Amino acid sequence: MVRGSITLILLALGMPSLAAAETMSFGDSIGLLAKSCGAEIVANCRGVNPDSTRLKECLSRNRDVLSQQCQSDYLGAFDAIQKRVAARVTVANACQREIVKVCGGSTKETSKSIPCLVSTPKGISNNCLKAVDDAGYR
Repeated sequence: MVRGSITLILLALGMPSLAAAETMSFGDSIGLLAKSCGAEIVANCRGVNPDSTRLKECLSRNRDVLSQQCQSDYLGAFDAIQKRVAARVTVANACQREIVKVCGGSTKETSKSIPCLVSTPKGISNNCLKAVDDAGYR
């Protein structure tokens, strides 16, 4: 499992960063982490389950041995991940009317209505479209 995680992080090194975006994709966040902290993760967090909470805790515990670049980037990357997760939760609230009336879906199963929200801009409010954009669905 650790080898696979390290491989994923190393592959992500080549991914571009969208630091200027309001929310950053999960892939771009991982790419930023891999680029800035890849060596530190391998050296100091070996054996740590690579979920965002445990990895963030590991990097925080080892802050004194992290490179300056890693120290400046890792909190931003994890913050971007949390913002993207929060944005995806917001879609259900911001698009309630559209999910039910335009897409014929249920707010209990928002994920099933995402393709409709993305492909049918007619009848979708600006608030809903912004939530869909922030969540990275469009």
